Amino acid sequence: MTTLPQVESVIDIEEQYQVATYKKFPFAIERGEDVWVFTNTGDRYLDLYGGHAVVSTGHSHPKIVKAIADQASRLIFYSNLVYNDARARAAKALVEIAPAELTKTFFVNSGTEANENALKIARKLTGREKVISFEGGFHGRTPGSLAATGIEKYRDGISPLLEGHVYAPFGDAASVEAMLDERTAAVILEPIQSMGGVRMAEPSFYQALREMVDNVGAMLIYDEVQTGMGRTGEWFFAGRCGVVPDMVTLAKGIASGVPMGAVLMSEHIAGEIRSGDLGATFGGGPLAAAALEATVEVIRDERLLENVRENSEYLLGELKKLPAVEEVRGLGYLIGIRFKGGDAKRYQKGLLDRKIITGLADDVSVLRLLPPLTLRRLEIDWFLGQLAQLGI
Repeated sequence: MTTLPQVESVIDIEEQYQVATYKKFPFAIERGEDVWVFTNTGDRYLDLYGGHAVVSTGHSHPKIVKAIADQASRLIFYSNLVYNDARARAAKALVEIAPAELTKTFFVNSGTEANENALKIARKLTGREKVISFEGGFHGRTPGSLAATGIEKYRDGISPLLEGHVYAPFGDAASVEAMLDERTAAVILEPIQSMGGVRMAEPSFYQALREMVDNVGAMLIYDEVQTGMGRTGEWFFAGRCGVVPDMVTLAKGIASGVPMGAVLMSEHIAGEIRSGDLGATFGGGPLAAAALEATVEVIRDERLLENVRENSEYLLGELKKLPAVEEVRGLGYLIGIRFKGGDAKRYQKGLLDRKIITGLADDVSVLRLLPPLTLRRLEIDWFLGQLAQLGI
């Protein structure tokens, strides 16, 4: 294996050989431990971004590492053409933590692939084309998911987009009702819009969607790529407000950083899918499956749902006291801090200078926090102290 030069040359080499798709932070991370990451220059950063809501159980949790290593020593990969014990255990573990109405899962590799397949299922089984999604929603960058994405800048310059997509104002049930008709295959939404500025609707909105979708024989799809796997303090947003959708799409944190996605669905939908309708070569691969099973075990055994509920309540309460904060949004460890003056990027830079990683949103006034579910009171208090030093 070729040894790369250290420090600045790591950045130089990535810049030389990798397509520039993101504006990156000016450092190279070489290892992580729980809520902390360490650079190749020896600096330690508090990670309140979690690799974009991916590192659910903390960086390199020993149980996740062991599960991956043990599986790799037995079988790294075989496709869905055969049965596999790791995949069987992962499917069982995932369905058992889902709402009772969601009894089957289809494994894929990413969030956009999960959304593409959910929309494909809805269109195929209803025989309809129209999909309603929401302004401010983000569902991925591949063609089908992109067509459902309600943030215009991601769709700019990409044509032709898939037809049949319309966008309603988020939280406006009356607008959805006006769009719903016998041509509608599905309504898809992030129950909390993350990229859109961490926006959540009133309970009556989700309840109205469920009723209206049922009335026209369409399907309700929750994109829980970010809200799933414990981030809101429950396993899923599905089930909150008394609403269970027909399908839930997942990715990001379900395997603690190993690429994996899934579509959870009802028995009725699964029963209508025929052999050959769906497929994913790498979906449900043994390594990812082992990581998913271990992730469920860690979240359950270490009571991380309780940790998120307890400490997020404290964090949100303390953030609301800060004079520069106009509003605190979100639920659990999906938090949006809306600053007065509309310049979240300035606060992000100030925190980065103090060795804290945070995220931005499409709303330039909102700073996003997407930390590992293991974030505790000690790190929260340190973060709040650093905010105070910024004069917030």
